[in-house]
Amino acid sequence: MNKKILLILSFYFIAIVFASCSKKEFDEYYGRPENLEEPVYQILREKGNFSMLLQTIDKAGYADILGKSGYWTMFAPNDEAFNAFLQEKGFSSIDDIDSTLAGQIVKYGLIYNAFRTERLPDYQSSGGWVENAAFKRRTAYYDGFKTQNIDGQERVVIGSNRNNTDGTNYYVSGDNNNKYITYFADEFLNARGYGAYDYNFFYPNNTLSPLNIMQAQAIDTNIVAENGIIHETDKVLLPPKNLDDYISQTSQYSLFYQLLGDNLVTYVRNEEASNSYYNFTGNTDDVYIKVYDQALPFSPTNENFLKEMDNDGQANGYTIFAPENAVFQEFINEVLLKNYPSLDQLPKYIYEDLYNAHMWPNSVWPSRFQATVNGLEEEPRFDFDSEIIDAQQLSNGFFYGTNKVQPSNYFYSVYTSPYLDPAYTLMTRLLNDPDGYRNLISNINRRWTLFMMSDEVLRNLGYDYNIDRSEWVYESPENGNIVTGNIAKQRALRILYNHIVLTPNDELDNLSGSGIIRTGDNELPGEYIKYDNNTVYAAGNEVLGNVVNITGSETQNNGIVYFTDNLLEFSEEAPGLDLKRLAEEPNSGYDYFFRYLENSQFYNPDGSTISIVTLGSRYTFIIPDNDAIQQAVDDGVLPATDTGAPNFSPSEFEGQEQVANFIRFHIIADRIISDDGKVTGQYSTLLKDELGNATFLDFETSPGSLTVTDENERVANFIPSASNNLADRSLIHLIDNYLSFTE
Repeated sequence: MNKKILLILSFYFIAIVFASCSKKEFDEYYGRPENLEEPVYQILREKGNFSMLLQTIDKAGYADILGKSGYWTMFAPNDEAFNAFLQEKGFSSIDDIDSTLAGQIVKYGLIYNAFRTERLPDYQSSGGWVENAAFKRRTAYYDGFKTQNIDGQERVVIGSNRNNTDGTNYYVSGDNNNKYITYFADEFLNARGYGAYDYNFFYPNNTLSPLNIMQAQAIDTNIVAENGIIHETDKVLLPPKNLDDYISQTSQYSLFYQLLGDNLVTYVRNEEASNSYYNFTGNTDDVYIKVYDQALPFSPTNENFLKEMDNDGQANGYTIFAPENAVFQEFINEVLLKNYPSLDQLPKYIYEDLYNAHMWPNSVWPSRFQATVNGLEEEPRFDFDSEIIDAQQLSNGFFYGTNKVQPSNYFYSVYTSPYLDPAYTLMTRLLNDPDGYRNLISNINRRWTLFMMSDEVLRNLGYDYNIDRSEWVYESPENGNIVTGNIAKQRALRILYNHIVLTPNDELDNLSGSGIIRTGDNELPGEYIKYDNNTVYAAGNEVLGNVVNITGSETQNNGIVYFTDNLLEFSEEAPGLDLKRLAEEPNSGYDYFFRYLENSQFYNPDGSTISIVTLGSRYTFIIPDNDAIQQAVDDGVLPATDTGAPNFSPSEFEGQEQVANFIRFHIIADRIISDDGKVTGQYSTLLKDELGNATFLDFETSPGSLTVTDENERVANFIPSASNNLADRSLIHLIDNYLSFTE
């Protein structure tokens, strides 16, 4: 016999002998340990009070899965729970539960991975366990494909399983969008400051226990099986709808959903989803993804929360507040359609803001609702005890039905007046620009006055927006010169800011008198405007010789809005020209100072410009009156002339640097100061000392009073009747003394 064959047979014989001799030892080593628990299915059978659950598992086709493999947590309703469920549904026996309903019961009660009660409150973050931060777990249940009528056509639809934050990543193939189950564990509630109020807000007829799974109580926990953990419950749970399904299928909110679906939902054919549908059903129909607008904070179809980390849905969810039809219709009639003829005329951004105002990208708990903000960064503005008419814990978030519309800043502030009026689209575009002031004037906690700028007025005065080129355009009505892009936009924004006034005490509610007021707010001060007998005007209006007439008004929650026939325009002439005109007025008190100015080293008579003053920058001119100038001459602070200060001619005096320093010391840089009490303190002049450091004057202001003090304790008061003169981003005051600086 061949030696090789003989060798093989010898080894074969030895193996048989070894196997027969060591079978006992082999089984002892590799066999199933005697103390190992049975799988979930067998444990349920051994317990004896899960007979109906076992029949349901059989119908769902999960007997093999739960009887062998996996690693599960199962919330297992006992027979008593099933009896109550059958009675509630009107079923005569367990036989009335079909395979579809059985699948819902079984798969929604199954959580991936095995969790004892001490782990259920902990969040499985990518960085490790976060204790007492979780109140949900992903289940084995998901909805899958649905057939819906979309625009009159039957379509196979599946919901997006991601939030559409970038317009493209709204669906990930292979993710079944599994539903989450919500539970209430003592450890989580105590750690987060929640309690029975939060639970009973959703389940008013149930009692909070150490562990509640939705409306069920866990009555026997941590039952160990080979392939998981079982928690016995006293109720049969069905998978709840997600937020999208609930609002789309609940007639009480049909109007809220209709506007949402008509304006912020699209259906996009998806190749991967179509292939999956074909592999699953053999059907070749196209599958469409239900996609929510990317301007919204989340997609109500998405069961995965943010998915920034795989399990972040364990620790948070979404919230929607939806007004019932009657109050929503009232809001439509009184607010949305106050100036628009129909809903289809509303710009898309209005719908985006409206639904952002009702959507929270986080879980809004009833007892801690004020700590959360919506898609517009506003807190919920509801009385939870009287204005919430429906509270639901859904698979991907909380739902609150309301008997009022969220009083959002954008719909109940002075911003609302241009925002919801098609006659003011250019003004709204400016306000909505990233460099605009939408958030400023829509702040419901501050009082504002807003002067309106209609499209007609803006266009008549040269301002427009080129849609095709996405840029602002300005054409001068005086000379026809055209500027475009950022230059035109910044010009329009400066005009706009003249029309926004912070009025914490409703200072402009009555314009029948006269006065002066600063535009903008305290953080971003604007220019000054004046009002007189229901007209208003800015520095540019004085130059152009016109005023702005008030043609109407309306009151919003945070202030008053005035409709006008003109723009509050800024001045484009040099302040030197304003000073010249003031000096030319009879007995103005400005002429002595101006004579020194026009003969100084930095005055250009051709354009009445002052070289040390930049057009468009902020200044306050504090001009000593004639008597003060004469005193400065007498004191040697200003050089005298051959003929005396009041009558000198150009170049009749010596000491140009002395004059230049005097002028610089009476101009405040980068600050507009009036007698309104808004600005008090030490502010720098245009004069630098011999080391190049700024020099300062002290200002004390209050309504009707402005006092200036120099370092020598010399005090000057402004003369009200000759002060508060408007100029380019400046005010010009007449004071009763001169101020001096000592090197």
